[in-house]
Amino acid sequence: MHVTAIIAAGGRGARLGAAEPKQLLAVGGRPMLERSVRTFLEHPGIDDVLVALPPSLVADPPAYLRSPGKPLRIVAGGERRQDSVANACREIAAGSDLIVIHDAARPFASADLITRTIAAAAESGAALAAVASRDTVKRASGPAEAGHYRIVAETLSRDTIFLAQTPQAFRRDVLQAALALSGREGVDATDEAALVERSGHPVRLVEGEATNIKITTPEDLLMAEAIARGAAPARTGRAGLGYDLHRLAEGRPLILGGVTIPSDRGALGHSDADVVCHAVTDAILGAACLGDIGRHFPDSDPRWKDASSIDLLTRVATLVREAGFEVGNVDVTVILEAPKIRDHVDAMRAAVARAIGIDPARVSVKGKTNEGVDALGRGEAVAAHAIALIRAIWR
Repeated sequence: MHVTAIIAAGGRGARLGAAEPKQLLAVGGRPMLERSVRTFLEHPGIDDVLVALPPSLVADPPAYLRSPGKPLRIVAGGERRQDSVANACREIAAGSDLIVIHDAARPFASADLITRTIAAAAESGAALAAVASRDTVKRASGPAEAGHYRIVAETLSRDTIFLAQTPQAFRRDVLQAALALSGREGVDATDEAALVERSGHPVRLVEGEATNIKITTPEDLLMAEAIARGAAPARTGRAGLGYDLHRLAEGRPLILGGVTIPSDRGALGHSDADVVCHAVTDAILGAACLGDIGRHFPDSDPRWKDASSIDLLTRVATLVREAGFEVGNVDVTVILEAPKIRDHVDAMRAAVARAIGIDPARVSVKGKTNEGVDALGRGEAVAAHAIALIRAIWR
């Protein structure tokens, strides 16, 4: 069974009052969108993921969506949640059997909840996570009026009241039929289960989780911070140092941080001799206690002859993630007499950030000279020092 996950992240969350889309806000030090997406990327029952983002973010998505390790596509969201889901459904591969939909603003859904929801939908065609109401439920009469109290119309039996959550999972044909019906009838619904109910297909309830809250208001954000602190142990940062030096030679390109710098000489080495990427690679590997660049990409192996060092850095970033760590930030100092690198720093930061899978704001690159001292000062070589901070990934 091929299972596709759709992460609904196309809204802005106006009720939260934030200047940016709420799904980009950090909870416990990590954006809630990253938390939600990673949960599904790491789930063994999910084959691929689609993320519906606000249209303004589609061309330049957050860095953590660029190196997912599992097939991930980004689509433009719509004005309503159901529009975002419909856009995503149009991009789903023909071989997908089951579709799981989850709100990006619910960053604490567990792998077990996803598993149980998938199993229920595979059996019945449609299922959603929900929690039983713990409170007495009152139905009010009519809409609220300014300056007036609302009146209780009736008291409902809480034994039959459930509060809907996500994930919600559906057989592909069931969801497509419901979306088509809602499109013809112009139905406005707050979740896909309501559309499936309206189409006449029964929806099974799966026991949800009290911590699987949806972050909608500032109060919810405070509660989410408390959940994040209690859901995982504190992460201790680990630092690693990296250093690399190469001679300069005529006829070689000068590549620093994945960027080709105009120069009549370049670094001499087995690969492209990018000292920035080599230093950062060693810093990250050192922080994770995974050896050094020579252990993973020895110059005795012809596979790495003239290899792109930015590609090697990408490989190492994936290796470190698989070991349970993520990169917090990187700081690099390049020692080079000439040419000056100041006009290329931003491009280098962006390239290194893409390779690592973090935001460029967390990558620093600085240029220094050696004041005429030794081989570096005489312009015979180029060197780089780097430090990287990594931390354990919250699972």
